[in-house]
Amino acid sequence: MDGKFLTLTTYSFLSPYFSFSTSLFLDRILRRTPVRGSYQLQAQMNRAVYDERTPGALVPTSVAEASRAMAGDTTLSENYAFAGMHHIFDQHVDSAVPRLQFANDDKHLLACCSLDGTLSIMILSPSPPSVKVVLKGHAGPVTDFAWSLSNDVIVSTSKDGTLRIWNTEDGRCIREVRDPEASELLCCTFQPMNNNLTVVGNSKHLLQVVNISTGKKVKGGSSKLTGRVLSMSFDAPGRILWAGDDRGSVFSFLFDMATGKLTKAKRLVVSEGSPICSISARSWISREARDPSLLINACVNKLLLYRVVDNEGTLQLKRSFPIKHGSQPLHSIFCPLMSFRQGACVVTGSEDACVYFFDVERNTKAIVNKLQGHGGPVLDVSFNCDESLLASADSTGMVIIWRREQK
Repeated sequence: MDGKFLTLTTYSFLSPYFSFSTSLFLDRILRRTPVRGSYQLQAQMNRAVYDERTPGALVPTSVAEASRAMAGDTTLSENYAFAGMHHIFDQHVDSAVPRLQFANDDKHLLACCSLDGTLSIMILSPSPPSVKVVLKGHAGPVTDFAWSLSNDVIVSTSKDGTLRIWNTEDGRCIREVRDPEASELLCCTFQPMNNNLTVVGNSKHLLQVVNISTGKKVKGGSSKLTGRVLSMSFDAPGRILWAGDDRGSVFSFLFDMATGKLTKAKRLVVSEGSPICSISARSWISREARDPSLLINACVNKLLLYRVVDNEGTLQLKRSFPIKHGSQPLHSIFCPLMSFRQGACVVTGSEDACVYFFDVERNTKAIVNKLQGHGGPVLDVSFNCDESLLASADSTGMVIIWRREQK
């Protein structure tokens, strides 16, 4: 019920200089104002995207000379040529790694979670790359995780029915929040404008907003889907949340920034009975083109690209790209620098053990590149902030770091 306290376990955290309570520690690090001006500027730009839509291309046009110069003024195929494997991590071998993600605005800090019940934080520089810390505490497979904006904290969900909050410096579990219905927790994400709030999806079809500083559910921050909640993503301003379930539906919710309340807005049936494994939202903004979009993996042997057409998160299919995807929980991403060059690229894992790059502008032969080297279905992919390194994870527990060719 709304406002009900969840079962909560608190772990001590000691600063070298001060002793903080867990709530005060979390409140300070999660509410701190970002110092990255680029993030603040991007958020301000994103707020206008639904109210002042410019018709035209999905991506920057050929006249974007300044933007292309920032990206090296090269073609997508040239930009996404890779020199080969930079490093292979195998600490989770024999257990699938369903998710991995570079830290925000960071070139060398990477994390992943495993069905073996642990998470790893890896550092890729200085060479050789190494495992910085392993996060241990979950009693079941870890299904998802998310970095806080400042990278001080990671939240993780598990089939053991708990949400855990971790300090990324020493790997200590700061807090454990138990699901009141003891259901499996399957996905999570931070509210992008208030990292005190985390949205969690569970196996009993429930989506709920949790204040991780207090361990309390937010009043009005719960809603039911038609199936197990497998994936979710906010738009950049944090006003719209999309969530996908295992019965093929994607729901949009309006998020009240002042109260944390969720209001169900729209529902799209992508494919009846096909699990929505991955949702990735992106507001493509430049001086030449603006087109908020959603990238979806849905076990239909295609990667789906949708356009967001209104303020309630209504989706309209724009493109699809053929991949092998029938049953595995595959994920995909937008390339972080796409708005600075002619053309735009998305990356996805595939059940044929390959990583695929697609140009969303090409009407034919959309494949830009294909990376081979995994021994099983590639479940997730992640670029670092400058696209110099790509990480990919597979069902065998292998994590490969790919180095892009230097031009």
